[in-house]
Amino acid sequence: MEITPDHIIYWQSGFFKLNATLVFSWVTMLVLVFMAGWVTRHLAVGPDRISRWQHGVEIIVTAMRDQIGDASRQDARPFLPFIGTLFLFIATANIIEIIPGLMSPAASLSTTLALALCVFIAVPLFGIQSLGWGRYLQHYIEPTPVMLPFNLISELSRTIALAIRLFGNVMSTSLLVAILLSIVPLFFPVVMQAFGLLVGVIQAYVFAILAMVYIASGMRRQQAKTDAADATVASEGQA
Repeated sequence: MEITPDHIIYWQSGFFKLNATLVFSWVTMLVLVFMAGWVTRHLAVGPDRISRWQHGVEIIVTAMRDQIGDASRQDARPFLPFIGTLFLFIATANIIEIIPGLMSPAASLSTTLALALCVFIAVPLFGIQSLGWGRYLQHYIEPTPVMLPFNLISELSRTIALAIRLFGNVMSTSLLVAILLSIVPLFFPVVMQAFGLLVGVIQAYVFAILAMVYIASGMRRQQAKTDAADATVASEGQA
């Protein structure tokens, strides 16, 4: 029994190889592209003209926007494309497991590391876009420049923890479902598959919310210090 798609090799030539992780990632992206094309073929405006598919997508997008707004306490629109893509990719990757022969690419550490690397890059990009280069990079040398390596290690360890957390949860859930199905194959297959899908969607939600919290915390931390400094200067000026 394979617990990660990394071990399934379809083609190999020297260093280059095509494993199941890569293939199932492409399948996930194709499913998302197909669904996006299918749903957006006949977009309409007005309650009487909106199709059921469009109505369903609008419910999902509205829910993601509200969750991003609650987690960041900011306008959700700048973050919705990135965070929404993370959620939809991970959720779809976990849902395709119901198709016989397919495994979730999120059960591979290489996939979760790639997703966490996207978050690692997005944190400073959103921070710099909001605060500017100087104000954002300043927090790496606070309270003293000696803290620079420790702050960098903190950012890196947080990214690695994000990747390992998703990998461990998805892999352990897949393994648990496979073990239970092998023990009682005639009684609980539907229940176990439903349990696996539920956990997969929850893990996608948790990963997306943590990514949003990391991005928002980097922006709010420096913004709060700047506002406090401005308030101090203003109070001293009034005195």
